[in-house]
Amino acid sequence: MRTIEVQKLKREILVYLIKAFYSGDFAENVRLIPYAMRPKGSPVPFRCCIHKERAILRSRTLAGLGLAIEDDNERVELSAYAAQALHRTRNAENPLTVLQSACQGCAESFIHVTDLCQNCVAKSCINSCKFGAIKTARGRASIDNAKCKKCRLCIKACPYQAIVKTIVPCENACPTGAIAKDSGGLACIDTAQCISCGRCVVACPFGAIHNKSQIIDVLKKIKEGKKVIAMLAPAMLGQMPCAAGQLHSALKKSGFAQVYEVAQGAEITARTEAKDLAERLQNGAAFMTTSCCTAYNELVKKHLPEIRPFVSRTQTPLHYTAEIARREQPDAVNVFVSPCLAKFTEARQDSQIDHVLTFEEISALFSALNIEPEELPEENFAYNSAREARGFALSGGVAKSVQAAWTGDPAAVKPALINGLPKTALHELRAYAQQGRCPAGNLLEIMCCEGGCANGPAVINAEKAAAARITKYAAEAATLADQQI
Repeated sequence: MRTIEVQKLKREILVYLIKAFYSGDFAENVRLIPYAMRPKGSPVPFRCCIHKERAILRSRTLAGLGLAIEDDNERVELSAYAAQALHRTRNAENPLTVLQSACQGCAESFIHVTDLCQNCVAKSCINSCKFGAIKTARGRASIDNAKCKKCRLCIKACPYQAIVKTIVPCENACPTGAIAKDSGGLACIDTAQCISCGRCVVACPFGAIHNKSQIIDVLKKIKEGKKVIAMLAPAMLGQMPCAAGQLHSALKKSGFAQVYEVAQGAEITARTEAKDLAERLQNGAAFMTTSCCTAYNELVKKHLPEIRPFVSRTQTPLHYTAEIARREQPDAVNVFVSPCLAKFTEARQDSQIDHVLTFEEISALFSALNIEPEELPEENFAYNSAREARGFALSGGVAKSVQAAWTGDPAAVKPALINGLPKTALHELRAYAQQGRCPAGNLLEIMCCEGGCANGPAVINAEKAAAARITKYAAEAATLADQQI
């Protein structure tokens, strides 16, 4: 569940950072952020004392500067880190960083028996356990956690639901087991296993996991007078209470030279995937999965190589949009405005993409510069993207787009969907690869975020509200079929 208070805190720090950048003394004003946010005598909302509170804010500021919190040397002033951020020339290799000092509220995950236990005659819990981890003591069942394998069979067996599993939210949310406690009991990300899906960021109730922001890198290039292009993800149109043309104007007012809709690239993805599917089916393949979700692509690369032959060779909408922008503006800086944290990984792998900013960061930018998009005149995009392409942001939207771009018998396309990427989906996909078929259909859309990109880890609006706005915006456009005529 997305934590509104955590979002507010991250946004507040970003606003301070942006204002500091446009001030007369960036380094000094960055140093003062923890003190400005928690001045002497102010209430301490989260920690034991104001000093602890400021220390946590310092760490969050490091993430806002695009630095790894884990590498912090507490003897180094924030002003020195601010200077470091201004002078770097490369983006961080791994997009996520953990604020371990904010991560001490989670106990180790374990299964235990609650007071609801009735010490029943059936002893279903004991009989279900294959490891001898449950026994009866003092009139109730108890679990030996040294023997417990956390298989959860006892939880299913208990007729009173008296056995529960205490979870660690970030670990429970991660589909690949990439985040776990280190020897000191604090969260640590194994980058070799991480697919940058951002589920842990959303799940952590302490806001201990951050992305390393590139906002300072982008603002620096705007200030240097470089032509900086914003490539706007379709999901962004569901995030703010304004028209698409007003959002376009707001981005221009904040310093971007030009704005491209990534839905433009989504059209190319849809048509290319339709051709790819047709060729595969003609050659006897039983199914194909979509390839526009970067987190899914990373999952295949790191954890499911056996499914790779079934993944479409088509590039993402972002790649095609960046390619268009680079061709039309070869000297420009391409910045993707993203609901997704996995796109930081894609950007490092694609030379057409220079930077990624999240929706949270764009919202903070507007706030820091006192830009109210809903008060601005509408400015049209240079290209009017198709209805289905704008719907890429919603679960099922990619499959619908491929269907719309299909030029053969419509009945030949049988779409199926994995909406979100729970741990069970890995076993499901592995089985499809081994069997060489997908029982549910021949076009398998896979979106890591439940609900699609409109519910990505860096969005600022509720999923249902965002989906309604995106659907309305998409309905205003011509269909792919109309554009082909």
